[in-house]
Amino acid sequence: MKKLILFFPFALVVLSPMLASAQSQFDGTWKFNMNNIEFSKKPDVFLLQNGTYECKTCAPPYTVKADGTDQAVSGYPYFDTIAIHVVNDRAIEATNKKNGKVVATSTSTVSPDGKTMSSTFSDSSNTNGGPPVIGKGELTLVAKGPAGSHAISGSWQASKMESLSDNGTVWTNKVSGNEITMTTPTGQSYTANLDGTDAPMKGDPGTTSVSVKMIGKNTLEETDKRDGKVIFVFSMTVASDGKTAKTVDEDKLRNTTSTATATKQ
Repeated sequence: MKKLILFFPFALVVLSPMLASAQSQFDGTWKFNMNNIEFSKKPDVFLLQNGTYECKTCAPPYTVKADGTDQAVSGYPYFDTIAIHVVNDRAIEATNKKNGKVVATSTSTVSPDGKTMSSTFSDSSNTNGGPPVIGKGELTLVAKGPAGSHAISGSWQASKMESLSDNGTVWTNKVSGNEITMTTPTGQSYTANLDGTDAPMKGDPGTTSVSVKMIGKNTLEETDKRDGKVIFVFSMTVASDGKTAKTVDEDKLRNTTSTATATKQ
C-alpha cells in the first residue's frame, strides 16, 4: 500500500491509498489526479501561543516548545522529533527527524487576510533512501484561534494540492492468479492473496500488514494494520472504460475520509 503523504503543517496527513485489485483491469501503473481531490471535511486544529505549539488533531496529539529545537514526540513511526521555528507572525517552519536524521521539512505561511495558509514540504520519511516527495498545498480557515495566538492557530481544512512530485502520486499493480503485487517508486511493496488474509508490507515502517479483497466486480478494498490494529481502509473502483478509478481513503486514526481519482498511465 502506498499513501500520498501531505505535510500540512507538521502532521502527516494521508490523502489516499495506492491500491491493488483482483482483475486485469486493475493491472498497470496508475497516477492520482491532483486536480480532482475531495479532502476530508474534518479540519486540522493547531495552536501556537506563549512559545508552545500544539497539534490537537494529530494522531496522537502532541505539544512541543516552539523554540526551533528538536522536541521528542512519541507514537509516530516516521519521525521521533520535531522542531518548530517561528519565522514571523504569519509563518513557521517545521523540521522532523528520525534517529537524528532530517526526514521532512515544511514551511507554512498564512495569507495577509488570515483566510488561507499555504504549505510547501519535502518528505523523505517513507522513501527508503530515494528522492523526497515534494509538494505545495493550501488550507482554508474554518475557525480562528484564541486572541493573542499566532496566525497559524485555529481550525484549518485542506482545500487544494497545487503540486506533488510523481514519486508521491504513482503506483503499479500486477495481478497473477489469486495474488496481487503492488509496488511504488518510494519503495513500498506487498504481495497478497485476494481473499482478505493478512500479508506483510515491505518498506513502510508505519504499516505492518495489509489485506486485500474484492467487493463486486470492479471494486477492491484494502485494509492496513499496524501491529494488528486497523489504521486505514481503502477502496478503489475502476470505471467501465478501465482508464480511470475512484479511490476512497478512511483514516481510522484521524477519523477522516477523502476521495480522489486516478488515471491508468
